[in-house]
Amino acid sequence: MAGGDPVVAACRQPGKATALNALAAEHPGRLHVLPLDVASARSRAELVRELPLVLGDDARLDWLVNNAGVLHSGERFGHVKEAILEDSLRVNAIGPFLLGQALAPMLVDGGRIANLSTIMASIASRTEFRSPSYSASKAAQNMLTVQLARALAPRGIVVLALHPGWVMTEMGGGQATVPVPDAVQGLLRVIEGSGPGQSGRFLDWRGEPLPW
Repeated sequence: MAGGDPVVAACRQPGKATALNALAAEHPGRLHVLPLDVASARSRAELVRELPLVLGDDARLDWLVNNAGVLHSGERFGHVKEAILEDSLRVNAIGPFLLGQALAPMLVDGGRIANLSTIMASIASRTEFRSPSYSASKAAQNMLTVQLARALAPRGIVVLALHPGWVMTEMGGGQATVPVPDAVQGLLRVIEGSGPGQSGRFLDWRGEPLPW
């Protein structure tokens, strides 16, 4: 918004997104809040339908940032549930990929897709049993990021898997180390500064490569 471009923020329940709606009120006509459940095919299709109504029939997207994610806490080996694994895959991997596929026709050539990943998706870095549904689904998201990057390469669209750091959010918890503004500004710099040679890469919020 600082650059003057309109921004669409999507969330599951816009009526309950108090902070987001307050931000939209501060930027009338520039920040639009729309409903989206990334795990729902109907909801994704409705977003595709609504975007031209909000941005104009000839509206084009410069960036798509997939930030939706779910982390089911308290998983213990011997008690991991099939439903939790399936839900994590739908929200963390399948939904972002299918949303990118659905919105690809609206993206400008040379645009950007950023999928928010995590260091916990790095197979080479795992040294303990921890949050298997989250880790596995984000690892799947990383592979789908690479697949999307290859599919959109002819149009010069850059697709990235990005680890935002251990951010001081509700999901991050009380021991998180990266302030939200630092993570956001770092991610924006990485996305804006990326080029075709980095498409399909797994990077952190400072632009450093991460092991698969």
